[in-house]
Amino acid sequence: MNLTLTDLAPDDPRMSADVAPLIRTLRPQLTASAFAAFAEEAYGQGLRFTVAYDATGRGLGVATHRLLATSRGRVLFVDDLVTAPESRGRGVGAHLLAELERRALAAACARVELDSGTANVHAHRFYHARRMTIGALHFGLDIAADTAPEVAPDTAPE
Repeated sequence: MNLTLTDLAPDDPRMSADVAPLIRTLRPQLTASAFAAFAEEAYGQGLRFTVAYDATGRGLGVATHRLLATSRGRVLFVDDLVTAPESRGRGVGAHLLAELERRALAAACARVELDSGTANVHAHRFYHARRMTIGALHFGLDIAADTAPEVAPDTAPE
């Protein structure tokens, strides 16, 4: 498949036309205005949106990613890697991931890392087939501003 990879900024009209529908396949609760606000803020924090277009100009997949300096070395972190459902199994995700590997190498990164939902076994198979390993568990705690507990100084993590 002949794909063209293009990085888009939040003010590009293709963000709402091409990227937002792809991201919403993972996050259906994300409204158009919430996506626009997210894209603007995240782009300011270094998130990049790389879209895979076919020869007709149709967006078939997107990778959102950023460079991070960590105590383990520089990392290219993939926030989202999404292929349009009707295009899965045609090499779009593999093409995007290969491009991210090239960018990580060019940026002197030690690793490419991402999180994947525990129930997303199809994605896990895809990542394992591309030599990715499970190196950590990602823990989360939902925080509501009015219910966050106070942490006593003697119980704070060191």
